Amino acid sequence: MNEDAFNMSLRKFLKQVGVTSQREIETAVRNGLESGALAGRKSVKARMTLTLEGLDLEHVVESGIELE
Repeated sequence: MNEDAFNMSLRKFLKQVGVTSQREIETAVRNGLESGALAGRKSVKARMTLTLEGLDLEHVVESGIELE
C-alpha cells in the first residue's frame, strides 16, 4: 500500500464527509425550526455510522448538537 496516496485519499474523503454533513445538518435544523418540529428543543441528537464495504467495520459516533 502506498501510505502517502492512502493518507491523501482518506483526508479527501473525510473533508467531503465533514463539509456535506455540516450542510445537511444545517438545512435539516433550519427546516425543523421553520416547520415547528424543533419548537422548544435546545438540542438535537446526531448519529453518524461509518462502514467500510467488504470489511467488518461499523463505527458509530453519537453526540448532541446544541441549538441555543
